[in-house]
Amino acid sequence: MSIELFVAGVLRAVVEVALLCLLGQGLVGLLAGASRAKNPVYALFAIVARPAIRATRFITPRVIIDKHIPYVAFFALFWLWIALAWVKRALTG
Repeated sequence: MSIELFVAGVLRAVVEVALLCLLGQGLVGLLAGASRAKNPVYALFAIVARPAIRATRFITPRVIIDKHIPYVAFFALFWLWIALAWVKRALTG
């Protein structure tokens, strides 16, 4: 196994974790409603997804409001996940 394939696999796994945490945070937020800030599962998902949210805020223009950043982060991570799958496929031959 090549190092490039290993790195692509690790990066894809990290992106998957961030994607699933953003998705879980959104679902728990919908179910918990206004009391989501007190929900420990929501807080755990928020902690794990925070680096992706911060990176997205860093690369997006200020025109995009903070309320929309998690959605932008989710779709950016989704396309990154697809791209990494393509890279893994290309590396395997």
